[in-house]
Amino acid sequence: MQTSLKTIAWLCAMAASPVWPQDTELTKDKVVGEAGKVIECVYKKTPQGELKMLIHFPADWKASDTRPGIVFFFGGGWRSGTPAQFEPQAKYLVSRGMVAARPEYRIQSKHNTTPDKAVEDGKSAVRWFRAHAAELGVDPQRIVGSGGSAGGHLAACAAMLDGLEAAGEDAAISSKPNALVLFNPVVDLRGLGIKSGDTRRKDLTARLSPILGMKKETPPTILFYGTSDKFCEQGRAFLARSKEIGNRAELFVAEGMPHGFFNKSPWTEVTLRQADRFLVSLGYLTGEPTIVLPAGAPSLQQER
Repeated sequence: MQTSLKTIAWLCAMAASPVWPQDTELTKDKVVGEAGKVIECVYKKTPQGELKMLIHFPADWKASDTRPGIVFFFGGGWRSGTPAQFEPQAKYLVSRGMVAARPEYRIQSKHNTTPDKAVEDGKSAVRWFRAHAAELGVDPQRIVGSGGSAGGHLAACAAMLDGLEAAGEDAAISSKPNALVLFNPVVDLRGLGIKSGDTRRKDLTARLSPILGMKKETPPTILFYGTSDKFCEQGRAFLARSKEIGNRAELFVAEGMPHGFFNKSPWTEVTLRQADRFLVSLGYLTGEPTIVLPAGAPSLQQER
């Protein structure tokens, strides 16, 4: 995460009595894709402004395709960040045949909003992507949620937490991804510096903790952490809970690496290669990964 998670106390204090908005709207304009190009769409209108999504199309894309899709959410502590973070990952998976999206969502520094609004926008982005699947050449039953840190949190919330939906959206169109590729996500917001005795604030952090919403139908998930990241233990707890329920989850760790390690080479390539293999195992991709690892690239360790 690009900013300290100590900010969560302040952010949640601002949202002591969360009110789910009544004045947001998903756009319904027809999307026109273009092979080998990146287009920009407004996917949601909010009181704080329009939210845009960048969508990457493979070179051989056709609107009649039914390709797997992936939605990447940037990190930044629900306070900062931009969709530029996951451009390398998006470009690579597009080269492997996927349609990739990088949406904006509301953050404190730009929109003066709190984490609940970010979660709502994450769900809206997945719903919009699925609603436009036919135009995007995407299979609506093969949509991956992905992101790093706070962005990984949004993807996990979309998959695991009920409610938190924007009022007025079409609930018949699911906001839940079919699989998750998560880079050092925050999956449990409890205990992150919140000391208020106000039970509503405590309830908010529980309500926004995806690990507490894990069910049997939670989609298959791969997680990446550095062992020097204090949130690595959350990944281990996620893996343990998944085993207990009987869900598929894979946890890979980078020895000695800190939070956000995946943003830099060679770990960008190493984690992408493993994510590719995971997607192949789900039938979303075929063949061997095509990404080239730097010479002497380190290895990930899988935890069981």
